[in-house]
Amino acid sequence: MKAHQSTFTLKTLISLIMIIALTMTLLAGCSAGASTTSEGAAPAETKVALAAGLSGQIIIDGSSTVFPISEAVSEEFTNSNPDVQVPVGYSGTGGGFKKFIAGETDISNASRPIKDTEAQALKDAGIEYTEIKVAYDGLTVVVNAANDFATDITVDELAKIWAPHSAVMLWSDVRAEWPAEKIGLYGPGSDSGTFEYFTEEITGEAGAIRTDYTPSEDDNVLVQGVAGDKYAMGFFGYAYYLENADKLKALSINGISPEIATIKDGTYSPLSRPLFIYVKNSSLEREEVVAFMDYFLTEGTVLVEEVGYVGLTDAEYATELAKLG
Repeated sequence: MKAHQSTFTLKTLISLIMIIALTMTLLAGCSAGASTTSEGAAPAETKVALAAGLSGQIIIDGSSTVFPISEAVSEEFTNSNPDVQVPVGYSGTGGGFKKFIAGETDISNASRPIKDTEAQALKDAGIEYTEIKVAYDGLTVVVNAANDFATDITVDELAKIWAPHSAVMLWSDVRAEWPAEKIGLYGPGSDSGTFEYFTEEITGEAGAIRTDYTPSEDDNVLVQGVAGDKYAMGFFGYAYYLENADKLKALSINGISPEIATIKDGTYSPLSRPLFIYVKNSSLEREEVVAFMDYFLTEGTVLVEEVGYVGLTDAEYATELAKLG
């Protein structure tokens, strides 16, 4: 009995030694493989450590049009960097610049270029910034999905509807064959870059618009307004139309409908436009902001078209990223 017991113990010991040796060999192989990366890339363990080491808060506000892009990038970035908070607001392009000038935000979303007055106010406040183009948008004129008469509209007709002191009240005031039904009008408020762009391109002067329409800086409010009124019309960014295409209908402008292709090649005119973010240079001294911007203009670019906008080319994104130094 004792001899049998000793033999069993010896066999067991030998097996354990072999298992331990094999395990150490496999671990050594995995370690060697993990340290081999593409040129310029950090080992996988290092990337995880760097991501885990980032913390802080990056505050973003501004354009409701750019909001879906920044929000999507924020969500993906914070999934990998849970100790970094990136709240994104949408007080409108103008409202966002006011907060940027006041030093309340790190990044300002904008659906138009910064104005000279805003740039001067930043200079006076001692705030330096970098302008980054992130996407293209097709500002979209929409009607209720149940609207069965309007499919196309001209720039001149839009100007007739939206001009200050417009006499247009009914659809039949635009075209005689359209019904004599009151047009319910919905559009962005005056702090919106979309408001300024639309008025400049359609009525001929930034800010020039009739006052008897329902304004909101929240595009979802505009969507609900048009969706709830069979004879309504509104305008906002292309992404909000795509998200609600089941209850809205986009009008073509001078025969060209808003689509990724027509926005990208500029044939959807005059309502195709670039979208921007403005980054405070002093914020770029923080590693979490540098990492966020790097992600935004590299891996994050795939999110631009996922949320309904038109992305830049890889070369264009590389040019924008180079602006950050």
